[in-house]
Amino acid sequence: MIYSTEIENMCPVHKGANHDPAPIPEEGKWVKAKEVGDISGFTHGIGWCAPQQGCCKLTLNVKEGIIEEALVETLGCSGMTHSAAMAGEILVGKTILEALNTDLVCDAINTAMRELFLQIVYGRTQSAFSEGGLQIGAGLEDLGKGHRSQVGTIYSTKAKGPRYLELTEGYITEIGLDDDDEIIGYKYINLGVMLDQIKDGVDPLEAIDNATGQYGRFDDAAKKIDPRSE
Repeated sequence: MIYSTEIENMCPVHKGANHDPAPIPEEGKWVKAKEVGDISGFTHGIGWCAPQQGCCKLTLNVKEGIIEEALVETLGCSGMTHSAAMAGEILVGKTILEALNTDLVCDAINTAMRELFLQIVYGRTQSAFSEGGLQIGAGLEDLGKGHRSQVGTIYSTKAKGPRYLELTEGYITEIGLDDDDEIIGYKYINLGVMLDQIKDGVDPLEAIDNATGQYGRFDDAAKKIDPRSE
């Protein structure tokens, strides 16, 4: 350590109180975090690219400073979706500090990592008050049945109104309208369930039927339309 002449010539003055870091909630405990290894938590963060043409939802499960599980979900340009594949390989096994200072290929993923890092080191995690935290695999469970991202895609024009294209349940095949042409329900196919059944050898048409459901007052609709063509 190199000190300037001015510092060398000063007399020492000892500090009194020991000002420790404030405790933060981590997996059911209050922790005074001093090292990267003191940090644990499960949470989500959202990031966006510079021209704001796409976004990333990043989910990390951190145990004692190490990223044990990562879920990368993207919406936007094709480059971002392929960058997510690389980020999935890069993130796991790193400390959260390493990950923060690693190029995760896409601006949106890097921004999500930054925002998520802040949540974790300040104790604002989903598992902050969960004793023992969440098990490895919690990120996968967050996807739900069919292991697909929960996506909402709605298109609308002033002239023709809204069209539901995809919602949490799945791909919308029909929307039901009442006598006033207002949406009162919809019919959907859960693509994850359908594809899993096809992989298991179920006939595709039967798999579609098994994965089909409806929401709202679809049966009461005065008219049913295909939202992509009608």
